[in-house]
Amino acid sequence: MDPIFQSLQDQGVSPALLNAIADFRQRYLAEDYKNRRLTPPAMPYYGRETFEMAAAALLQGENILLTGTKATGKNILAENLAWVFGRPSYNISFHVNMDASSLIGTDTFRDNEVQLRTGPVYDCAANGGFGIFDEINMAKNEAISVLHAVLDYRRVLDVPGYETIRLHDAARFIGTMNYGYAGTRELNEALVSRFLVIEMPSATEESLHAVFDKLFPDLTPEGLRQVCGLFLDLQTKVEHSEISTKPLDLRGLIGALKTVRAGLSPRLAIQMGIVNKTFDPFERELVEDIVMTRIPESWTPENLFQTA
Repeated sequence: MDPIFQSLQDQGVSPALLNAIADFRQRYLAEDYKNRRLTPPAMPYYGRETFEMAAAALLQGENILLTGTKATGKNILAENLAWVFGRPSYNISFHVNMDASSLIGTDTFRDNEVQLRTGPVYDCAANGGFGIFDEINMAKNEAISVLHAVLDYRRVLDVPGYETIRLHDAARFIGTMNYGYAGTRELNEALVSRFLVIEMPSATEESLHAVFDKLFPDLTPEGLRQVCGLFLDLQTKVEHSEISTKPLDLRGLIGALKTVRAGLSPRLAIQMGIVNKTFDPFERELVEDIVMTRIPESWTPENLFQTA
């Protein structure tokens, strides 16, 4: 059995929901040329209730918006959903220069004639993919406006100068957004109304254990306890507004552990992956104090990883 499906079963996800997803996959088989976009996630998503909410919404043809603070697994969940539904995924990262033509497509000269070079939203709509709008609250109004007819009951995409296309029955869109990032803005009511919104829960000790067990099965029991404890300590400080979200970086912590596995000192690794993510001297001192209580300076890689 696929390890992602196995993980969902182990977490107790509703069998009826998993059967409905299997039926969806059978009903909408991805053609061979789309399989290049069927990418297995790096890890399963751990969170039964959140997964069930998202899957149920997608099965009913709804689009979902994943909101929450940093390091809550929004992108991991989106990748897991595209994989278990068996749909090609199109990742669209919004930024200040993203405009309508970047999403839909633009004219290009090919074979001695002007043709449409399609964009990711067009390809997703036509191919029945799962479009992942990363940091959707960084999008400009011009970019957002072209999405309204795509996301509501009309399910059509108007391509200026070309035809209006109807979305493939399997096409879905998943938006993600963090609070408080530089350059973000409040989403307008018309856009939010086109999504079912899921507030992502903060990481728990159980979910962190599951993630690190999956990625680093050779962690020592004490190393696993302290690494999870370090992240939870940082998360608590963020929730109490004692530090910013910059050092709360799960990707950074995972990257640091990879360098420890390669032989780097744990303190130096954590310095790169966590401490140096903040550039404020006072905040850096606070983060270093938190790290010191969990990862002693005397630790070597053998304290974190079991030797063969």
